[in-house]
Amino acid sequence: MATATAEKTVEAKPRQGGGKNDARRLRTTGMIPAVVYGAGQESKAVTVDPKQMNRILRSESGHNSIFDLSLDGQTAKVMIVDWQYEPIKGALLHVDLKRIAMDKVLQVSVPIVLKGEAPGVKVQGGILEQLLREVEIECLPADIPGRIDADVSQLMFGQVIRVSDLPHIDKIKFVTEESQPVAHVVAVKEVVEAVPAEAAVEGAAAPAEPEVIKKGKQEAEGEAAEGADKGEKKAEKPEKPEKKK
Repeated sequence: MATATAEKTVEAKPRQGGGKNDARRLRTTGMIPAVVYGAGQESKAVTVDPKQMNRILRSESGHNSIFDLSLDGQTAKVMIVDWQYEPIKGALLHVDLKRIAMDKVLQVSVPIVLKGEAPGVKVQGGILEQLLREVEIECLPADIPGRIDADVSQLMFGQVIRVSDLPHIDKIKFVTEESQPVAHVVAVKEVVEAVPAEAAVEGAAAPAEPEVIKKGKQEAEGEAAEGADKGEKKAEKPEKPEKKK
């Protein structure tokens, strides 16, 4: 597990004004607004280079990276604790930086990466599901791992990897409940196609149509038969005898 400490130094400059228009004007110059706080010192509004911030956020250790921030001739260890991207273009808009004391324990979230191929998938035909993607840990800043690998190469169908199964050194303490499931192999779910409502209605009404036709046909045939019977009865009725003169 690699340490999250970064060696490069980021230069920040004091910032005046905190309105939206000020932030918009600042971004047109190629810089973005930021705030530095923590370690028992006052909060300061500053400007930083978004390219440097993006490189740190996209590094292996990501937002858990610890780096040097130079401000007003002084250097402090900091890490990015919050950030904001523009939703459409994806441009970085703002970051919050927290001063870090290297001798004090921190609580941070570290990503969990699944490693290996589960036999429950390869041999038994199941599906590997990752239920937990980050784990909360507590440790000194220098001991923060960039990620924690979860080995699934022995995971069979129905088995579960939990937080307690994750590899870690003694300097790291899990804050997340250790019984929390991380990953498991489950059965393939059958997909049942839903019948559209219109088709269901048509399907339900379809049998009624022949019944109506059949009924009408029977009535017509009955009427025809009844008419024929009457005709026959009329035909069979004897003629009245003629009176003798």
